[in-house]
Amino acid sequence: MAGDTMVKTRWVYAFGGGSADGDAAMKNLLGGKGANLAEMSSLGLPVPPGFTITTEACVHYYSNERQYPADLQEQVAAGLKRVEEQTGKQFGDAANPLLVSVRSGARASMPGMMDTVLNLGLNDQTAEGLAKLAGDRRFAFDSYRRFIQMYSAVVLGLDHHMFEEILDDHKDRLDAYVDTALSAEDWEAVVADYKAAVERELGKPFPQDPHAQLWGAIGAVFASWMNDRAKFYRRMHDIPESWGTAVNVQSMVFGNMGETSATGVAFTRNPSTGENRLYGEFLINAQGEDVVAGIRTPQALTRAAREEMGEKNPSMEEAMPEVFAQFKAVIERLETHYRDMQDIEFTVERGRLYMLQTRNGKRTAKAALKVAVDLASEGLISKEEAVMRVEPGSLDQLLHPTIDPASPRDVIASGLPASPGAATGKVVFTAEEAERLGAAGEAVILMREETSPEDIRGMDAARGIVTARGGMTSHAAVVARGMGRPCVSGAGELRIDQKAREFHCRGRTFKAHDIITIDGSTGEVLSGAVKMVEPELSGDFATLMGWADGVRRLKVRANAETSLDARTARQFGAEGIGLCRTEHMFFDPDRIAAVREMILADDEAGRRAALAKILPMQRQDFVELFDIMEGLPVTIRLLDPPLHEFLPHTDADLVALAEATGVDPQKLARRAKELHEVNPMLGHRGCRLGVAYPEIYEMQVRAIVEAACEVAKAGRPAPIPEIMHPLVAKGEEMKFLRQLTDRTAKTVIEEQGVEIRYMVGTMVELPRAAIRAGDLAETAEFFSFGTNDLTQTTFGISRDDSGRFLNAYIEKGIFEKDPFVSIDQDGVGDLIRIAAERGRVVRPDVKLGICGEHGGDPASIQFCEEIGLDYVSCSAYRVPIARLAAAQAAIGEREKDR
Repeated sequence: MAGDTMVKTRWVYAFGGGSADGDAAMKNLLGGKGANLAEMSSLGLPVPPGFTITTEACVHYYSNERQYPADLQEQVAAGLKRVEEQTGKQFGDAANPLLVSVRSGARASMPGMMDTVLNLGLNDQTAEGLAKLAGDRRFAFDSYRRFIQMYSAVVLGLDHHMFEEILDDHKDRLDAYVDTALSAEDWEAVVADYKAAVERELGKPFPQDPHAQLWGAIGAVFASWMNDRAKFYRRMHDIPESWGTAVNVQSMVFGNMGETSATGVAFTRNPSTGENRLYGEFLINAQGEDVVAGIRTPQALTRAAREEMGEKNPSMEEAMPEVFAQFKAVIERLETHYRDMQDIEFTVERGRLYMLQTRNGKRTAKAALKVAVDLASEGLISKEEAVMRVEPGSLDQLLHPTIDPASPRDVIASGLPASPGAATGKVVFTAEEAERLGAAGEAVILMREETSPEDIRGMDAARGIVTARGGMTSHAAVVARGMGRPCVSGAGELRIDQKAREFHCRGRTFKAHDIITIDGSTGEVLSGAVKMVEPELSGDFATLMGWADGVRRLKVRANAETSLDARTARQFGAEGIGLCRTEHMFFDPDRIAAVREMILADDEAGRRAALAKILPMQRQDFVELFDIMEGLPVTIRLLDPPLHEFLPHTDADLVALAEATGVDPQKLARRAKELHEVNPMLGHRGCRLGVAYPEIYEMQVRAIVEAACEVAKAGRPAPIPEIMHPLVAKGEEMKFLRQLTDRTAKTVIEEQGVEIRYMVGTMVELPRAAIRAGDLAETAEFFSFGTNDLTQTTFGISRDDSGRFLNAYIEKGIFEKDPFVSIDQDGVGDLIRIAAERGRVVRPDVKLGICGEHGGDPASIQFCEEIGLDYVSCSAYRVPIARLAAAQAAIGEREKDR
């Protein structure tokens, strides 16, 4: 391309006028927005011309103490010149001014998290020129006041509420309810007051040089990549900080040029349900920010949607039939081209349609499933592509309750069904309070006039969100859908009194912390807590999961020790139990007394007498699990925690226990003191209990084998118990424990007269165990990697205490992710890889799996697929997530091999 050889690095890529320097495949360099603007331009769609400053320029900016690349200014000037040529306007020219928008655009969509400036290039002279050029003074000064407010907030760092208060004062004086009621003279007065406020706050006038404005906005967009809400959003969605953002500079088109102009947002399918019909809204005589910010409640795109919502204002289909027909043809073409549901921003300027953005639309899990299955059924994508289209973590949204249809509904307000699902909680009116109470474990519903990007932390902490203003594509709606939070938006009948911390509706008053329930599927707000029902996992969910199960290699088991957990796991498709923590059974109120009796016994005979009381209870636990699992493998971890955990921890509780058991209080206190450890996590726990007190493990092995014999004798599907010894470090330990297990099992099998199969293995959770895995494999038939403890022992970090400092490590870029959430593949992962390799050398058929919380993390599952583990095990509610992630990992590995 001409000029390419003259510059070392190309920082600027142009688009518009039917051609572009980039395309959709260049998302990493141009960001999602820039790549799609280039693609739409090349498709010949009506895209206002502009240029994209690459993500590499942003990376350079942060790598060089916030300095721009040396030749960026020259390339931006060339890009601006090309836009001037295509539009026939001049940037900064008083008579024929070119105005531009400056928007962020990262690889991954981050709605509302970074900054945007519209109408850039306006000043006192160009505003007059724009008024003459358009023949509409009101439009010109409306645009100027918008620019001052937006630029002052984004670039100059002034509080946007200050400008809103000035505007509200003018509207009160004029007795005007909506912005469109203000005249040209009114807007000129507002502009004068805005400029005076800027000068008062900053001690200098609002900047009048368009070029200085442009570089201020570019710098602000780059800076917004590191603002608090963007960093929080990136952490929430696993978006690397190293990606950077692109900057898109695009010639302005105006939706606020009167009744033949409009702006809107559309989805080619319903992003809440996935239904194949146009979804979205628009506003006549408005700019794009008005739609997404929720400042005015928008109108429907189609007549059918308007009638369904019971609205009176005309839809776009009715108000602008010719433009609507053109728009519908364009968006259908875009969905077919991208082979996915599109989220589109558009503007109509005096009857002419312009496309400002297209991207794969954010959607709920329910919608993602339906869209993926429908697109595959329509032949647009393959079944494997459909499996890859659904984010595994998003399935969590489908696995939780909704409102019971039979429950009475005390409806106190109605709005728009912006994000489906239901939630109950205490009503709060600020994001800060939502975050504070949420951190304390309280369920809260965040209620706001409208949300803004600054509310992101509070929205994440809340169980649900309600706004009085805003539509189906407002900030609240889009972000809530992405988070899987139920949301009711545009509940205009709500009257929120922030100062009094209460809201009024339909003659009733509710105060902060009153309990309400929201139904994001109907748009209703209900008084009090309402009964919920469990989800139905059929239809599109069952179809897609069937496709996923057909391609995955990894088995998926569940961590479960209660019959409820086991049944839930089976309902969600678990292929066995990968971790049954027997100590959880010991804490049951019916058996804790016998456990404590065992701990307090003076000798082995006393311990065995107490264990004999526990044996039938443990046996019955295992019978229930084996029956529920119907012959599927069940991995049972023998007692792991130190014994002191079963004793009371306070003096008062020790006295109460002494009275209840008749044990001398001094003896009880002495025993508790004997069991106390300075560092119990690395103390007398795990298999060390089995070595020191073999009778404990003998009782548990007996209970397991007797339960298996009982099930087999009754003619029910025979289980294959996998008996797992925790915290083994040495081959000699494993050999001792294997002998104990086999000796006990042999005795039981002879007593019962039933032949059953069982396996003996270990939980690998110490670095030494991983490094010397070959020693363990001589007697262990399986390894289950306990990644929670393996992470603790590898890093020397206590999981329970890490919350105090891990966030600082993540913010400073030392950790990319919390290693207790996603496996540290370089360190902990290397130990797992070593253990797998060395274990297989000694025992080629050794069974390998993981059973920490990482078993439900998609990135960790990908790692397990790469190194060839046999299964993952996770909590019951994450089983579907793991099944889908395992399928995606298998597809990904196959793609690598091609």
